[in-house]
Amino acid sequence: MATITLTALLQQEEDVYVATCPEVGTVSQGGTIEEALVNLREATELYLEEFPLSRMSRPLLTTFEAVIEEPVYA
Repeated sequence: MATITLTALLQQEEDVYVATCPEVGTVSQGGTIEEALVNLREATELYLEEFPLSRMSRPLLTTFEAVIEEPVYA
């Protein structure tokens, strides 16, 4: 058994947090950040039992600017 480090991207949508693992493509959610991460870990571990990683590359995270008519604040 091995331990690997994966990325979790979290976004709040209404009353839940949605967590995504970009390396694997798994997605889960929870009422709190902690719950969303626990659920994502479980979903990812189950996925990797059936579909092991052949190779893994790190996602590249960056930002970009978009021109809009009026400012939108999240």
